[in-house]
Amino acid sequence: MIIIFFVFGLIIGSFINVCICRIPLHKSIIYPPSSCGSCGHRLNYYDMLPVINYLINRGKCRYCGEKYSIQYPLIELFNGLLYGAIVLKYGFNLIAVLYCILGSILIIVSVIDIKHKIIPDSLNITIAAIGIMLILYDNSILSDRLLGALIGFVLFFIIALATDAMGGGDTKLIAGLGLIFGVKGVLFIIFYSFVIGAVISLVLLIAKIKSRKDEIPFGPFISAATLLYIFYGVEIINLYLMAVI
Repeated sequence: MIIIFFVFGLIIGSFINVCICRIPLHKSIIYPPSSCGSCGHRLNYYDMLPVINYLINRGKCRYCGEKYSIQYPLIELFNGLLYGAIVLKYGFNLIAVLYCILGSILIIVSVIDIKHKIIPDSLNITIAAIGIMLILYDNSILSDRLLGALIGFVLFFIIALATDAMGGGDTKLIAGLGLIFGVKGVLFIIFYSFVIGAVISLVLLIAKIKSRKDEIPFGPFISAATLLYIFYGVEIINLYLMAVI
């Protein structure tokens, strides 16, 4: 099952690359079919084999010889590994499937936010839909999930007003995640998104990749903190409670 999810994750990873390219441009992610960004040649199914095609053609278009970005195989591989890791931890069930979908969306969110400094509403709506599906799956968590969404939205809205460091996309994203993970989860994600953001920003400043005046998108930090919660959130919270008690 882990291997099946890994392979399926690779295939979905190829579709993720399409979403990353087209969603910010408000283009359909279904039509027209994929084509080379350089020569425009329509790609056949064997031209889109995840990772394998990139290695066989040495990162170049089969038709015009132009190089593809390393982003394509890296995202495909990461998404495959993510799917395999999720089913390894949670088994084959609805939660694992929804977390896989969420992980893919977070990858799209992160790359688009890095490239365009936006988080499209369509992605946040999809994340909220996952939260609604989880509530329908177990309606006993309704109040916790709604409160999680409210807390996330209010906290980020206040931060956005006070510092102008957050955008509307970040606020909607954290609200959607609150709907999925509830109060405990959204507080964890908020805390560790700032921790991860501070560490990475410091590294970028020290390496002189970014300056203090440069805008650093926050969506990737929220996404990283969410994945941290999915895999180790319960363990980290339990360690903290043991240390406090």
